[in-house]
Amino acid sequence: MNRALAVVEASESAKELVREAGELADGVGASLVLLHITSDEEYENTRKSLEGIPNLETSYTAGQAFDGAQQFAEDIGREVLEGVDIEYEAVGRVGDERDEILNIAEEYGCDHVFLAGRKRSPTGKAIFGDRTQAVILDFDGAVTVVTE
Repeated sequence: MNRALAVVEASESAKELVREAGELADGVGASLVLLHITSDEEYENTRKSLEGIPNLETSYTAGQAFDGAQQFAEDIGREVLEGVDIEYEAVGRVGDERDEILNIAEEYGCDHVFLAGRKRSPTGKAIFGDRTQAVILDFDGAVTVVTE
């Protein structure tokens, strides 16, 4: 492993995964990229919610969502990688999670992806798709998945 990508989320299992990815990368002398993705749906919901507040003269732009995602990745990295001697870069994106994970992995030359799986019923997977399965099938490298 030369460079790993860890997908950052707010769940405890995802935080533990980031810690494990950092420790593993440190152990083999690899670098680490932390990625948080604000989905298009999350962005639109937040934007519409803010627009619905009377007398609020502010907007929520895609740039703000992008910056917020990057800051979230940075904050989680600082929190969970304290004491781990690892260099990492925090990256934020807005868009489709599967596409963004694969795009960032390619852009940064990552050869290992760490992500927290989500428990979904077979019907939920069929209707909404399964991000984890798509990354496993479409990423040309190792993928480590943990579930709660």
